[in-house]
Amino acid sequence: MAYTISSECINCGACEGECPSSAISEKDGRREIAADTCVSCGACASVCPVSAISEE
Repeated sequence: MAYTISSECINCGACEGECPSSAISEKDGRREIAADTCVSCGACASVCPVSAISEE
C-alpha cells in the first residue's frame, strides 16, 4: 500500500529527498505522494519531523 501525507504536513521537504522513487512532490503548499509511484519503503515516514506520513 502507498504512503500518504496528512494535513499535518509542514512542507519542510525532508521526505522528498529521501524518496528513492521520486514519488513525492509539492502541491498547494504541502507535499503529496503519487500512489502509483510509491514503493512503500517507508523512508519518507522515518524522516518526517511531525509524523504526517503513514501507510494507507
